[in-house]
Amino acid sequence: MKDTWNPWHGCRKISEGCAHCYMYRRDLSVGRDPTQIEKTADFALPMKKGKNGWKIPDGSSIFTCMTSDFFLEQADSWRAEAWEMIRVRKSVHFFIITKRVLRIGACLPPDWGEGWENVSIGATAENQKRLDQRLDEFLALPLKHRFLVCEPMLGNMDAEKYLATGKIRRVIAGGESGPEAQELDYDWVLNLREQCLRTRTDFHFKQTGANFIKDGKRYRLERALQMPQARRARIDLSWEKDDEGGTRMG
Repeated sequence: MKDTWNPWHGCRKISEGCAHCYMYRRDLSVGRDPTQIEKTADFALPMKKGKNGWKIPDGSSIFTCMTSDFFLEQADSWRAEAWEMIRVRKSVHFFIITKRVLRIGACLPPDWGEGWENVSIGATAENQKRLDQRLDEFLALPLKHRFLVCEPMLGNMDAEKYLATGKIRRVIAGGESGPEAQELDYDWVLNLREQCLRTRTDFHFKQTGANFIKDGKRYRLERALQMPQARRARIDLSWEKDDEGGTRMG
């Protein structure tokens, strides 16, 4: 069973975090134009069944539109049908990550209300400029579940005032992969983690990236080592609700 659903493929770069996009790199390596936006053969995947039932079983968590952007302008004519499939499959949780945070509000379905329980939306912010540009709008949206993705993280970031609202459930940080990767300084990661600690926000260090700086020393890491090295740091944070509605470390 797939843990991703890519209803369309292809994207257009819009900010600094797009500079060395993995999807662009992969498409160009096989002679494909990464700016060509098109539906995929998996467009209707959430509604497909096999001999044993749904191809995406009930209870699944699905990362959505990972080779494009769900709120891409060129996908406007397809999005309503995608939303309808998400609405029907209430027992599947769909995770959507986007840089196009400022388009979310205008692209929500008519019956969205205060948000759907089976949808989590993550805003990407790669530096302070993009964080400040996107987060006020993101926090004002009617969402049941929201998270922040600082990947690739391209500088030190102060997100504490946004995290202090309590509306962001989790922060994910990571470096850039690929031969031209921009650097990730471990001090930036630790600083962001401290902000999560103070605001009781879950934190996940996903990957070091290929160009990682720690204690002033630069490490060039192969793709296969980037996630394991991040796990070895053991700096993730997880908070649980207690019986009185507060939080404690999980």
